Amino acid sequence: MRYLPLTDTDRSAMLNVIGVQSIDDLFMDVPVEAQLATKIDGLPDHASELAVERHMGKLARKNMVAGDVPFFLGAGAYRHHVPASVDHLIQRGEFLTAYTPYQPEIAQGTLQVLFEFQTQVARLFGCDVANASMYDGSTACWEAIGMARRITRRGKALLSSGLHPHYVSVARTMARFTGDQLVYTTPRVDAEPDIQTLIDAIDGDTSCVVVQYPDILGRIGDLSALAAKAHAAGALLIAVVTEPVALGAITPPGDMGADIVVGEGQSIGVGLQFGGPYLGLFACKQKYVRQMPGRLCGETVDAEGKRGFVLTLSTREQHIRREKATSNICTNSGLCALAFSIHMTLLGERGLTDLAALNHARAVQAAEALEAVPGVRLLNSSFFNEFTILLDQDAREVARALADRDILGGVSLGRLFPDAAELSGGLVVAVTETTTEDDIAALCGGLKEVLA
Repeated sequence: MRYLPLTDTDRSAMLNVIGVQSIDDLFMDVPVEAQLATKIDGLPDHASELAVERHMGKLARKNMVAGDVPFFLGAGAYRHHVPASVDHLIQRGEFLTAYTPYQPEIAQGTLQVLFEFQTQVARLFGCDVANASMYDGSTACWEAIGMARRITRRGKALLSSGLHPHYVSVARTMARFTGDQLVYTTPRVDAEPDIQTLIDAIDGDTSCVVVQYPDILGRIGDLSALAAKAHAAGALLIAVVTEPVALGAITPPGDMGADIVVGEGQSIGVGLQFGGPYLGLFACKQKYVRQMPGRLCGETVDAEGKRGFVLTLSTREQHIRREKATSNICTNSGLCALAFSIHMTLLGERGLTDLAALNHARAVQAAEALEAVPGVRLLNSSFFNEFTILLDQDAREVARALADRDILGGVSLGRLFPDAAELSGGLVVAVTETTTEDDIAALCGGLKEVLA
């Protein structure tokens, strides 16, 4: 039984106070086509708890579990092996129940974990300083664009065609409320990323250039020239990393001149989890630290000279005057940040390098095997653990046919870019240390059947 204490009179009084006629007015920003006008067919108005559990269990059994089949999905969310010790440690009571340190100096353990996490992210990205995490990669990307606007006092952001379309979508949603101009086109079927195109597009109105590294097609470019051109024009370079394991093998964006580096931390310590919760990573150069959103933990000593930790910066609207806040993001993804930090600590620098090398080697093995399949062409001239293959058929249909054979063969570009017909034959294939030779053989065999 639901408990609904409000009467119609109560609701009317609240609506009057906030100045709207009906509850529907609160959802006016939701497009009409996305609104549900009628009840869902076949869904009962009510059911017992036991009946709901049985029904949901039946639906769950229809899912294809990532670990049970050959799995090549990526495009921003990756299946890596997470040691059992990570899950064990994050479930300790002092970690699992802690929310956020409103009286920060009391929560020394939480602050120390976040301090270590910041250090790991800063070193991984090649930056001076990192914050105590954000919600996910896409919102971190938008926050970086907003940060660039505050620093440069300009409102035009150039988005690489290789930036994940979901990140682009989030940025467009937020730009509706800030007035930022976002310049973006869908990617072309090229072996190399659009670095030169971005360089040529930079002008005196540009606040920042946003480039994904490796990009949505798995391509890897040298960002040094792009950073130099952006800086010469008074703009910032923002690098987006959706697969942080790659930085165990390739040059960190900060070392190539990126001013702000953001990313998705899910790959390290955090499972796929049907799309969340995930972990936003955010780092920048020291001189921009006071414009960085979120929270920053620092190290100090107490009155007795003992090592301690403090909340050094908190530029969010809960802690300071709203008009001075850099962001309305009001917490960090604390438990996911802890999982990231534990996994990274278990790996160590050598372990991360070895893991990256294993990922790349498996990806090369898979790419070579797939190139031998009739009707398959490899797009990339460079890649880490993810690459794009071009098929003679619509990749969406091919992906569905592979799924019918219990093979999750990749993410079709037609799904990511439904309005770009020229990309319909592209399939983004991700390979990690969890991929076996049998998995690769199954994918190749399935493609031979489907493309025949």
